[in-house]
Amino acid sequence: MHEHARMTAWVRGRVQGVGFRWFTRENALEIGGLRGFALNLEDGRVQIVAEGPRENCHRLLEWLRSSDTPGAVAGVTEIWGRPRGGYDGFAIR
Repeated sequence: MHEHARMTAWVRGRVQGVGFRWFTRENALEIGGLRGFALNLEDGRVQIVAEGPRENCHRLLEWLRSSDTPGAVAGVTEIWGRPRGGYDGFAIR
């Protein structure tokens, strides 16, 4: 069974002005089956919401925590929930 989930992550560090949202979207599309968005927050963090198969959300989270991201990630905090829907693809906001 492929359980679907909603993962909301907040990424802190030097993650704005380095293409972080664009690369996050590209990775979400490459992983496949994910809908949601990446958004710059006023406090310097990037928020990512991804809905889709739980294993695909985990793959995106692993990438967010890897050394392959642009900029310099100091930490990632995430919460999990049930998908809410309403997303058309994976957007940069």
